[in-house]
Amino acid sequence: RLQMDNLLNGASDGGTPSLHAGVFPSVNLTEDKDHYYIRAELPGISAEELDIQATGNYLSISGERKSEAVKDNVRYHRKEREAGKFSRAISLPGDIDPDGVSASLTDGILKVNVPKAEKAKPKQITIN
Repeated sequence: RLQMDNLLNGASDGGTPSLHAGVFPSVNLTEDKDHYYIRAELPGISAEELDIQATGNYLSISGERKSEAVKDNVRYHRKEREAGKFSRAISLPGDIDPDGVSASLTDGILKVNVPKAEKAKPKQITIN
């Protein structure tokens, strides 16, 4: 219980959980016959602040969440949205075609369409 309280309310010394206390960004990974689809929650981050790399069967998303401007005489009562650099490597179930990857960022949701490599796509076998 104490560990959960510390995670939810900050450390007992008045500190707060770091960006690394949870997994950031939250990601959903789905697939169909030809593509993998990645949806990541990145509120407050612009496309210019992101770096997306694709190779083999991995996709990585990295960037930096900037801290908001705060006046010097302000005291925090709760600080759960930490700023700082982040990086997330996502292992995909099969090989991909990195040249065909496309991404868009709308309303804080990053959508990445990742085409499967031809050798990773299922092949229909005809019975003679």
